Amino acid sequence: MFYIGLDLGQKQDYTAIAIVERPDARRVPFQLLVRRVQRVALGTPYPRVVEMVRDIACGQAFAGQCAVVVDGTGVGAPVVDMLRAAGLKCEITAVTITGGDRETGRGSLNVGVPKRDLISGLQLALEKGELRIARRMKEVGSLVRELMEVRGEHDDLVIALALACWRARRKMNSFGGEGRLL
Repeated sequence: MFYIGLDLGQKQDYTAIAIVERPDARRVPFQLLVRRVQRVALGTPYPRVVEMVRDIACGQAFAGQCAVVVDGTGVGAPVVDMLRAAGLKCEITAVTITGGDRETGRGSLNVGVPKRDLISGLQLALEKGELRIARRMKEVGSLVRELMEVRGEHDDLVIALALACWRARRKMNSFGGEGRLL
């Protein structure tokens, strides 16, 4: 199963896409493979971003075996609507990134998740060796820099990756079924 994380930006912040593969839900030890990270050019209109995600989700490699998780904070709500109308044939979860202390809306396709939980989940996966990052990806240098400076100028790749990993750690489901953490 593949998880596509989407962090939205446009004029000052990049939109970022991260694709994580969870090869086998029963595999022990748990493993997530980062297959792709990508920054979208500044100023790219949101309808074009939706087309890019549709091309990925409906492409031969991912069709029918992916879930999209998108930052639904701020301008994210209308983009989520566009993604849901785009016919992706996959689960689409909108995550409102909060400053709170707990997750809200668990089990639904609209969830509030504290930013610290997204980042700490990513850090924990790295520390435990559960997250493997391919060294030959185009944006791997930018991703590593962002991981080293999480509170730096840009965190778009980290947020996209954290969203994908957050969703991948949840029970396998399809189109809004049970969504508890593993």
